[in-house]
Amino acid sequence: MTGGELTLGAVLVRLDEREREIAAQAEQTREQITRLTAMLDELGQAAEEVRITRKTLLELPDPAPPTPPATAPGFPGGAAYQEIMAVFAETDGPLRARGVCEAMDLELAPTNINNVRLKLKRLTGRGILTEPEPGLFTLPRP
Repeated sequence: MTGGELTLGAVLVRLDEREREIAAQAEQTREQITRLTAMLDELGQAAEEVRITRKTLLELPDPAPPTPPATAPGFPGGAAYQEIMAVFAETDGPLRARGVCEAMDLELAPTNINNVRLKLKRLTGRGILTEPEPGLFTLPRP
């Protein structure tokens, strides 16, 4: 026998080592599969919860539009006040008296603008509107 030849015992030892390596890799792979299966189950559960939430939200009735504070105690009477509140109910931001006149299709005459401004000030004084800066009016934020 020369030094380059393998004996049957050496081959068996190498086969045992390789078998242990493969068994260790197989065990690691099984553990990864277990972790990935658990992760997949969690993701499936989360997706199902999202589907249920979406279905529940789609089944809810549409919310009623906010009631303008026109029926609040101390609200001044008159159709003009009702129209002003309707303008503010339809807009998202603050308005000046001129903008309210335009929304109400009033002529932009100084008399009309001043009359609307007085009504806006009256509504502000009663807490129905707010005036965040001089001449700028808006509905109070909840």
